[in-house]
Amino acid sequence: MGFPIIRMRRLRQNENFRRMVRETSLSVDNLIYPLFVTFGKGVKDEINAMPGTARFSIDMLSREVKEIRNLGVPAVILFGIPEEKDDVGSAAYNPDGIVQRAVKEIKSAAPDLIVITDVCIDEYTTHGHCGVVRGNEVLNDPTLELLSKMALTHARSGADMVAPSDMMDGRVAAIRKTLDEKGFSDIPIMAYSAKYASAFYGPFREACDSSPKFGDRKSYQMDPGNSDEAIREVALDIEEGADIIMVKPAMAYLDIVRRVKDEFKIPVAAYNVSGEYSMVKAAAEKGWIDEEKIMMEILTNIKRAGADMILTYFAKEAAKILNK
Repeated sequence: MGFPIIRMRRLRQNENFRRMVRETSLSVDNLIYPLFVTFGKGVKDEINAMPGTARFSIDMLSREVKEIRNLGVPAVILFGIPEEKDDVGSAAYNPDGIVQRAVKEIKSAAPDLIVITDVCIDEYTTHGHCGVVRGNEVLNDPTLELLSKMALTHARSGADMVAPSDMMDGRVAAIRKTLDEKGFSDIPIMAYSAKYASAFYGPFREACDSSPKFGDRKSYQMDPGNSDEAIREVALDIEEGADIIMVKPAMAYLDIVRRVKDEFKIPVAAYNVSGEYSMVKAAAEKGWIDEEKIMMEILTNIKRAGADMILTYFAKEAAKILNK
């Protein structure tokens, strides 16, 4: 049976019909807003490559997080830019570090806002890599201890969830073991499980001053040509205790989001990364695209691919539209 008995356009005639049969609906509940925290006082430093975003000093966070909460965005994820860096990223696991203090400030200003912390030492090291370095080699096993210490200080500061983004083998198990042994068995882990060695991270690295000072991150982040490997990575992280798994980036890897969602019965996050955000902003500035429509189409498509939650710099803008 086909045309003319079946006419697919019948249910597209007006907005109410389209609403009634819409298969995917984006909600503010799906959004997580990334926040950059830096040292100093009175700092709201606009990020050149990411229009509409900024680095905030801790004393400037209160107003920002209250706005995020009032928009209904349920969670933020924190990235820290310390005043001083060293070879082993010691500021990352300093109990009085930049993120540790930011967590306390946010929980004081907006107690019901979920605070997720990025667990990786690249923003804190002089070499810009995500692990301990010997010569030109990034060492896996010695890094696990530092990541575990970092996650523990975040939990002790009041973080609601930790998110290891380093892509070291075994880091989920190491962090889970440390948190459990220290009385934080209720703290969930959102693992960057399928994180690709992508060119889409450029603006973020400017924001955090975290570009590698030698080589690249291809020895630990995934090859963009691989799909089956992502499934193996996700399976290992789930086995090690991940509560939520993440695919990063989002837009160019929607096939991975879909595969992961189909294969595993676990919440899936996707990171709509800085390069994806900045391209939309740049094209909109040129007048080449309708920024609002493109933004909402991208976010809806990420959800349609299977993401339960979306980390995005568009979160505030999207929330304002969704709340109308």
